[in-house]
Amino acid sequence: MQKKEQIKRYSLFIISLFFAALGVAITKKGELGVSPISSVANVFSLYFPELSLGTWLILWNCVLIIGQIVLLRTKFQWIQLLQIPLSFLFGWFTDFGMWLTSWFQTDVYLMRLVMVVIGTIVLGFGVSLAVIANVIMNSGEAFVKALSDTLHVEFGNVKIGFDISCVIVAVALSLLFFDFTIQGTREGTIIAACCTGLVVKFFTRRLKTPLDTLLTDCTNEEAFIS
Repeated sequence: MQKKEQIKRYSLFIISLFFAALGVAITKKGELGVSPISSVANVFSLYFPELSLGTWLILWNCVLIIGQIVLLRTKFQWIQLLQIPLSFLFGWFTDFGMWLTSWFQTDVYLMRLVMVVIGTIVLGFGVSLAVIANVIMNSGEAFVKALSDTLHVEFGNVKIGFDISCVIVAVALSLLFFDFTIQGTREGTIIAACCTGLVVKFFTRRLKTPLDTLLTDCTNEEAFIS
């Protein structure tokens, strides 16, 4: 991969982090739950509000990175440590998204549901950009891949199990923290779990060809000059 193309791809990945984080923030404002992978951090942010949701997401992502190292051991590629600064970016972008949406307040259930749908679409759009950038996986997906490689189980099946496990842990923490009541994990979590993949497929099919052309354009230019 040419250096210019690599710079373009990492730039696109950073943009993807912004939209994915904004999607999490918008979904959070709906107060009907967040995506499964963010649900654990969400419960912690509710019980320990001294730290923002973005900060808890940074901590959660770092736990997942440590998990990859434990699972892969000598097979862990140290380039994957780039997930650490990218996790910080994602956390900061999430808090920025929370600030951008801080004006939104409503008790109307339909409007909250609309926020969840919008957030899921924005999240899926961000994930699709990351897929097209194709440079590095976020910590959640990378942990699933590490687990998949270790167990020799298909990635998709492990992903489903991982998402379910995140929700179970979030619900268990909620029951523990909030006197046996469920907080932070509701129907919005189910909507995000069921629909994010569909949104990713929708945007990826429509954006991959034009964005790939844009990303590899520098390579074509260099070939022409030479």
